[in-house]
Amino acid sequence: MENVNFEDIKFPRLPQSKSYLKIIGILFYIENTNIPISSDFVESVIKFNHIFNNLLLASKLQVIKVLPKSDMAIIWVDI
Repeated sequence: MENVNFEDIKFPRLPQSKSYLKIIGILFYIENTNIPISSDFVESVIKFNHIFNNLLLASKLQVIKVLPKSDMAIIWVDI
């Protein structure tokens, strides 16, 4: 194991690990329309929810329709 001189560390950093969050049971279409939800729309909703305070997204979230004939979506969020 390499010896680390802590005096050489200039800026402390948070761990750089990445995880994901899978959100299920979301309607694929905006309520009372035939307009599919977009990743930008979902991201704006997430920003207003206190559960996601101080959460940094590692990449653009993905909205995936469960089945071609379904009205449900799965949302993948890399955090």
